[in-house]
Amino acid sequence: MTIEQPKDPLEVVFTCSGKAVGKMRNDLDVKMTEPMEESFTLATDEGPFHGGDASAPPPLALFIGGLTGCIMTQLRAFAKRMDVQIDDLNVDCKIVWQWTPKERIYETGPKSFDIDIFLESPNPLEDQIALIAAAKKGCFVEQTLGQVNKVRHKLRTPTGFVDVERMEG
Repeated sequence: MTIEQPKDPLEVVFTCSGKAVGKMRNDLDVKMTEPMEESFTLATDEGPFHGGDASAPPPLALFIGGLTGCIMTQLRAFAKRMDVQIDDLNVDCKIVWQWTPKERIYETGPKSFDIDIFLESPNPLEDQIALIAAAKKGCFVEQTLGQVNKVRHKLRTPTGFVDVERMEG
C-alpha cells in the first residue's frame, strides 16, 4: 500500500507506556497515534551492573538502533524520490557518552555522535551528498539530537501531577 505524501505540515505523534516487570525489565507499549495508527511491543532490561537479567536490550541499544535505522530508512526512501540509485547501503553508528560517578549515583552526558555511511551508487558524488543532506533533515531522531530540547517530567501524586522541574529549582 502506497500512501501519498501530504502537502501540508502535520504532526507525527508517538506515545509509550512502560511497565516495570522483573528486576530491571521494562515492557513498553509504543503507539504512533498521528498521522496514522500503529503499535509495537518492545522491552528493555539491564545487565548485572544494574541488577537486571539482560532479558532484552538496554535502552541505549534501542537508542542507537533507532538513530541508525532512522537514517538508513530516510536514505532509501529519499533515494527513490531524488532518483539516486542505491546498489548497497551499510551504516556504522557510534555514540559516546560521558559517565561520571556522583557519590552513590552517576550523571551522564553525550560526547559524540558519529555516523559512517557506506553507500554504493553509480550516481555522481554531488547526488549522493544531496541525498545524505536530505536524509539528515528527514531523520526524526537526528533532528531531535541536533537541537536543544526541553524534556518535562511530571510525577503523579494523590492530589494530581507535580511538575518535577519546578520542584527541583
